[in-house]
Amino acid sequence: MAVWLDDPARAAVAHAVAARVGPGMTIGLGSGRAVFSVIELLGRRPLAPPVRAATGSAQTAALAVAAGIQLVELDGTLTPELAIDGADEVDHELNLLKGGGGALLREKLIATAAARVVIAAEDHKLVGRLGTAFPLPVEVVRYAWQDTRRRLLALVPAAVPRGDPAGRPVVTEEGHLLLDCAVPPGDLGGLGAALKATVGVVEHGLFLGMAHEVLLGAPDGHVRTLTRQPPPPGPG
Repeated sequence: MAVWLDDPARAAVAHAVAARVGPGMTIGLGSGRAVFSVIELLGRRPLAPPVRAATGSAQTAALAVAAGIQLVELDGTLTPELAIDGADEVDHELNLLKGGGGALLREKLIATAAARVVIAAEDHKLVGRLGTAFPLPVEVVRYAWQDTRRRLLALVPAAVPRGDPAGRPVVTEEGHLLLDCAVPPGDLGGLGAALKATVGVVEHGLFLGMAHEVLLGAPDGHVRTLTRQPPPPGPG
């Protein structure tokens, strides 16, 4: 078994998501172990015509090519039929906290471009409120990042620069830095808008109202499917 499929919960949800991909589909692929597991499974059953994919990281792209998936670019004319991604946390309204792997900007671009977004995750990722177990990643430009951090601290209780094991700053594939922030109480939509409006911020890891389906794998192999409910009709 491939290293990406060594967890029974992840393997179960990866099988369920991979089954949604058919011959000739154009999809988006985020990053992370759940996505890598799906790619591994797609590589085991080559499809004709082949699947095409826009990818959220260099590692995703390399694994996709090895699995026989053709790479495509989001060039303004492409609408992936399906975006497949993972999440660090999911709430009961299908809002997501993402960016633990550092690819949140490209992942959000792919999710925004796709007609439908499906999230693959282990069942322990379901939380009552985002920010319960993971900090919120915020991607910022390198120039004057300390000033950007100062502005962010007016919105969040903490904003810690992400470093690698050697203590060097983690740099995203777009050349930016990451600040891992504590999530304050209150409206997440308002927080997301305020973060996005902060000078120096490129993107944040709140993916609100973007997922259409979340599949949650359990260690016993059971997969639970959560579907976003349409908003209630307006008056009249």
